Amino acid sequence: MKIIKKAKERTAEDRRELRKTVEDIIDTVIEKGDAALRDYSEKFDGCVRESLRVSQAEIDAAYKQMDPQDIEDLKEALGNIRAFAEAQRGTLSELRDFQPKPGIFLGQRVIPVQSCCCYVPGGSYPLYSTALMLITPAKVAGVKRVCATAPVVHGTGSIHYKTLVAMDLAGADEIYAVGGAQAIAAFSYGTESIKPVDMIVGPGNRFVAEAKRQCYGQIGIDFIAGPSEVLCIADENANPKTLAADLLAQCEHDPNAKAFLLATNEKTAVDTIAAVEEELDELETAGIARQSWNDYGEVVVLDDLDEAVRTANDYAPEHLEVNIKDPEQILDQLVNYGSLFLGGNTAEVFGDYASGTNHTLPTVKASRYTGGVWVGTFLKVCTSQSMTPEASRTIAPLVDRMAKGEGLMGHARAAEERM
Repeated sequence: MKIIKKAKERTAEDRRELRKTVEDIIDTVIEKGDAALRDYSEKFDGCVRESLRVSQAEIDAAYKQMDPQDIEDLKEALGNIRAFAEAQRGTLSELRDFQPKPGIFLGQRVIPVQSCCCYVPGGSYPLYSTALMLITPAKVAGVKRVCATAPVVHGTGSIHYKTLVAMDLAGADEIYAVGGAQAIAAFSYGTESIKPVDMIVGPGNRFVAEAKRQCYGQIGIDFIAGPSEVLCIADENANPKTLAADLLAQCEHDPNAKAFLLATNEKTAVDTIAAVEEELDELETAGIARQSWNDYGEVVVLDDLDEAVRTANDYAPEHLEVNIKDPEQILDQLVNYGSLFLGGNTAEVFGDYASGTNHTLPTVKASRYTGGVWVGTFLKVCTSQSMTPEASRTIAPLVDRMAKGEGLMGHARAAEERM
């Protein structure tokens, strides 16, 4: 392994102040309800609006601001996302009357959560694609009440019109103009105008992430997301300009985003660094992208693909690109990633917007134990059982002995009643 460009070490952030700030926001929302939400909206977003819920008139007005091509683009992307979600739903089936022994009937049902909130961040850009990615699988899963919320455009009283249209097209049942940690608190505990939900999904800033962490248990969450990441595995067949474009596409998200190149030859590594610098000279978002690249961009030359696989699995990135001659040769060895992009034709940004897979993905090594948001995020697999009298009498002595072995005599008595 040879490090060509080293990323700055991420220091352990002192989370005490963040935890306390978010805790105070949550407590205030619980205590003061809608009044707290309005106060925080004015303080953080410069927003003053009486109704937190977005009206149909606001949605209609948003459509009038849209270019017809933009609406068609949203519909086409939505079609791909919905089709894949429906295909995923088809892989999850109910199980009825499985018999480990005669007369013992076991089963499972796949049940959607009853309500969810899809948090769509505003931040530096109107991330309307995230509205499609969150709401669509929830609707396909069969969630009865799908709420969507987003911060307003700073200094206005409105969600960005493109985000609002995307929420509506994807099928949100209720839309609210609330952002930040206060939104997470509101949908977790409820206020006068917001009924709490069973689950909250979606990315956000560190305050949103911390609020999801603190509210978990009161509600379910997808996962706690951090800054965006991309890791590219490349050989001598990869185009350095293509690699540079894909790396910078993530860098422009956030100064803390990380772009990581694993090259199997030094020329690809050096040429890609040069291509990155060339693109930064003309990229409109170079202010953010350059800071991210300078601080957290990393380029490493590895001895072979086996070493690249081991390194990628250890890093467990959010996005993993495999830009080599034959990506299939290492496919089965790659086990830790949020979403995988195979071959030079498959840009990570295609998945960000329109190919059909979800872009709400685990970061900071969470892909070691979870995948991204998908239709199954909103589904519960719940088991059931029934027994004939004969089966009940047959299994009761076994359970009686095991319960007594644990010292749980009430359990044993319940089994004995069936003997």
